Amino acid sequence: MLELWSPEKSIARFIDHTLLKPGATSADIDKLCEEAMEHQFYSVCVNGSWVSYCTEKLAGTDVAVSAVVGFPLGAMSTKVKVFEAAEAVDDGAAEIDMVLPIGALLEGRYGVVANDIGAVVRAVEGSAIVKVIFETGMLSDEQKSEACRVAEAAGAHYVKTSTGFGVGGATEADIRLMRRSVAPGIGVKASGGIRSRETALLMLNAGATRLGTSAGVAIVTEAAGNVNSTPASSTTAGPEANTPY
Repeated sequence: MLELWSPEKSIARFIDHTLLKPGATSADIDKLCEEAMEHQFYSVCVNGSWVSYCTEKLAGTDVAVSAVVGFPLGAMSTKVKVFEAAEAVDDGAAEIDMVLPIGALLEGRYGVVANDIGAVVRAVEGSAIVKVIFETGMLSDEQKSEACRVAEAAGAHYVKTSTGFGVGGATEADIRLMRRSVAPGIGVKASGGIRSRETALLMLNAGATRLGTSAGVAIVTEAAGNVNSTPASSTTAGPEANTPY
């Protein structure tokens, strides 16, 4: 069942602690997993080559492993995405964050987009949930809404704003739009530019049910020392929005 944010809950349990930089080393991944265990983040989100490593490191803990698929462009063939997703699940991933074919979406080829998402969903059905990354900074509001509808119809469990490597990042306005565009049981993940407690709370209060960020430690540490502050409302991404997370 989808867990909804409320102020008495720990922010940490809504965070996918993320490391997707191509130069990540085993020492970096060790640190990621150690931080995730220490702060009880929901998951670590990594590239496929690190899934089995993280699965072993996190065995016996409550921290899940999320793997990106078709990342960061979404432009590879559906067959490749299917293979990548299935391989990640075999290696221990419980969640798949896939990038939809952005070019097809921009052209209005929604059947192509639906088939791409649906194939990945079927490949991991019963073994992992699927989050679909839109790259919202490239889309109009109408395209964002349509992408939500297509993703849900194709069986996705979450819709997600951004890779963190593209144009723009998560905004309050986009989270509210995406939340309105899917059924209550579908999750909304905010990612890209979430680097402070203020921004994290802004996204959660707007309707996000998961946050993707590499700044999770800073966010929860800030939260522990400043539990009563209220986030300022905003509808635009901050200057850090293009920072790869």
